[in-house]
Amino acid sequence: MRQLGLEGVRRSKRCITTIPDDQAEKPLDLVRRQCTASRPNQLWVADITRVASWTGFVYVAFVIDVFSRRIVG
Repeated sequence: MRQLGLEGVRRSKRCITTIPDDQAEKPLDLVRRQCTASRPNQLWVADITRVASWTGFVYVAFVIDVFSRRIVG
């Protein structure tokens, strides 16, 4: 394929959503990378994810209780 100049189809381009600023002040790590909890509702963590759909992209956000590892919001 390389000799003939053939390539596979590329369905989408990689989208860069964030360009970090190396000079900007970074937020403090309040958890200190110890993601453990001894009781429910002691520590929650959040995540936001960009998911491809048929019509474009959707942002999905959720909050997880670290102790039970269940989504609370």
